[in-house]
Amino acid sequence: MSTPVRPDPLFAPPELEWHPISPNYRKALFFRHLITWTIVPTIPALVLGLAFDLWWIAAICWGLGLAMLLTQLLLVNRRVRAWGYALRENELYVTHGVMFRTLTAVPYGRMQVVEVNAGPLDRAFNVASISFVTASADTDAIIPGLPPAEAARLRDHLTELGESRVTGL
Repeated sequence: MSTPVRPDPLFAPPELEWHPISPNYRKALFFRHLITWTIVPTIPALVLGLAFDLWWIAAICWGLGLAMLLTQLLLVNRRVRAWGYALRENELYVTHGVMFRTLTAVPYGRMQVVEVNAGPLDRAFNVASISFVTASADTDAIIPGLPPAEAARLRDHLTELGESRVTGL
């Protein structure tokens, strides 16, 4: 299941073995956007329509919500393909982003907390997220959409590596 995330060497050096996230994350992300962009515009639309009888503004809210929903749904596949991670000898690389690409290198010795998270939608589609907390708030990283077994394996592996390479203490 190791394939290059993208050919751009600035954000995914080709000499590394890049691991993609689970394709099941597409479904979880799809439903997350579906729920968000139907509920979020509906609340102000109902308030404006029922309380103030401003149905034309309510229609604009629903129209904007529909536009956002379609935009988000069109980008789901690209966003999922953009995520990847690579394990190096001394650090973990995480890359993501479609328009604004990001490559984060997290040294194992700087990891303070490794967490596995899975909300109701994630569990329904058999995916989990793993997040890393470091001493610097800017270098916290997350890898969403991992199969639960891979998330647990990665959590244990990174915790072990972090304990063996503790720096700055």
